[in-house]
Amino acid sequence: MKDIKLMLVDDQDLIRESLHIVLDMDPDIEVTALAENGKAAVDLCREKQPNVVLMDIHMPVMDGVEATKRIKTEWPHIRVIILTTFQEVGYVVEALGAGAEGYLLKAIHPKDLIAGIKWVHRGGTLIPQDIAKLLVDQARSGNGGGSGSGGTETADPVRHDAYGLSEREMQVLTCIAQGLNNKEIAEKLFLSEGTVKNYISNIYSKMDVRDRIQATRKAQEEGML
Repeated sequence: MKDIKLMLVDDQDLIRESLHIVLDMDPDIEVTALAENGKAAVDLCREKQPNVVLMDIHMPVMDGVEATKRIKTEWPHIRVIILTTFQEVGYVVEALGAGAEGYLLKAIHPKDLIAGIKWVHRGGTLIPQDIAKLLVDQARSGNGGGSGSGGTETADPVRHDAYGLSEREMQVLTCIAQGLNNKEIAEKLFLSEGTVKNYISNIYSKMDVRDRIQATRKAQEEGML
C-alpha cells in the first residue's frame, strides 16, 4: 500500500496527465485525484482525503492560493506544494502565507519533484534556494510586510499584472519579445497554434496594441519583461 495519497491540480490537461503518469510510477506515491481548478480541488479533498496536494497557481474559477487557504483551513493535515512556472516573489509570499509547505517550478526534473513530494510528506518544507534568497532580500528591503498574507500586496519588482495579463499570457508575451513565431511558441509552451493565436489576441486587446512590435515595446517600457 502506497504511503502518499497525492492530488494533482492544474488547469492544463497535458500537465495533469503527464504528472499523473510519471508520479504514479513511484512505489510510494498514489495519485488519487486530478482537479482542473481550485474549486474542484477543494471538493475533491473532501471526497478523496489526499495527504499531499500538488497545486498550480493560475487557474480559472479559483486560483491555487485561494484553494490552498481553504484546504489548510478545513484540513490542516493536508500538505500543499505549489507548482508553477514563474519565480515571482509575490506568488511565493502568497502561497506560503496561505499555508503551503513547498514551492517548486515546473521546470524541475521529475526525480527532484518526487524527492520533494516525499520530503514534504515527511514533514519538511520546500523552498528553492534562489527563491529563499529573493524572500530574504524582499524582507530586508522592507517589502515583506508582516507575516501571513499581509505583505502580499506590496510593490512588485516586475509589473506582470500591469494590464491584467494571466501567467500564460505573460509566457506568450515573453516568447513574442524573443521573436518566436506562433508555431515556435506553441512548441515551447506545449499549446496548439490556435490557442497561441487566442492568447495573442487577448494580449493585444488588454495592452491596446496592434502588433508584436508594439506589444514588445510597451511591455519593455512598463518593465514587464
